Amino acid sequence: MLRNITAANPERMRAALAGLRKYQEAERPSPPAPMPAVAEAHGAMLRDYGGAGPPVLFVPSLINPPGVLDMGDRSLLRWLSGQGRRVLLLDWGWPGEDRRAMSVAGHVEEILLPLMRDLDERVDLVGYCLGGTMALAAAGLGPARSVAAIAAPWRFGGFPDEARADLAMLWAGARPAVETLGVLPMEVLQCAFWSLDPERTIAKFEAYGGLEGDAARTFVMLEDWANDGPPVSAAAAREMFESLFAGDATGAGRWRVGGVLVDPAALACPLLNIVSTTDRIVPAASAAPAGERLDLALGHVGMVVGSRAPERLWKPLAAWLSRTAANC
Repeated sequence: MLRNITAANPERMRAALAGLRKYQEAERPSPPAPMPAVAEAHGAMLRDYGGAGPPVLFVPSLINPPGVLDMGDRSLLRWLSGQGRRVLLLDWGWPGEDRRAMSVAGHVEEILLPLMRDLDERVDLVGYCLGGTMALAAAGLGPARSVAAIAAPWRFGGFPDEARADLAMLWAGARPAVETLGVLPMEVLQCAFWSLDPERTIAKFEAYGGLEGDAARTFVMLEDWANDGPPVSAAAAREMFESLFAGDATGAGRWRVGGVLVDPAALACPLLNIVSTTDRIVPAASAAPAGERLDLALGHVGMVVGSRAPERLWKPLAAWLSRTAANC
């Protein structure tokens, strides 16, 4: 990818390689200890971030670790727990043998819904990325008071045709190994993310070479998160690439969870759709056409942890959750 992007510009190649070396050699603080688990299902943990009041359950994507929601001094979870809400996080953990045949829908049915019911009270669901897709399904089947979906894909036909074709090609090459291993390694998924915008991937390492101080530390923290994470079970990967990206089962109204068709427009609880209009990972055209909508001109990750995230996303989300709690 580096050769393709910088073939006509050796200076860009040198700058990108220098940024990559600097990233590899950067100092990293020890990661914080995980918050206590209050429930478990198939190796996934429900982690308690404290706070009081009606519970809010955050559902991250299966693809990356949940750390983007709890990142240093830009932790949405810790901030919200200080705003009069009890905050819980679903940590998907590492998929064991019992999850290798568990599809995306199966993760909702066998992990998310049982953990919601274990709380013995209705919860407000907040899902991020693919976790938002899964939260929309859970809201129609479990004890949810409301659901907020942040940068959540639903109409996969809204992704650019070229991106869907590239993902189909990547899956065709990876599938034999995935079926043998029983999991899709994170490294393969990261290649898929790079392919969505290779120019930006190279440019960010060029730019990082000139960063220092807090800006450099933030880059390392975000890049470590993006490149980390457990593998995805083979069944979940198959459903993600074949049924969702290729078949648009959700957008076409064919996605079933627990035998039930999922339709965000038919939810009995309030829905807030938070959509990034500048998202290169989950384009705005892929959002579910339902619920109240909040458009943000912030990137897929920046809308959650960027410098403008507290004003543009955190506070509006907290206000919406408060209104929902008061009205339900």
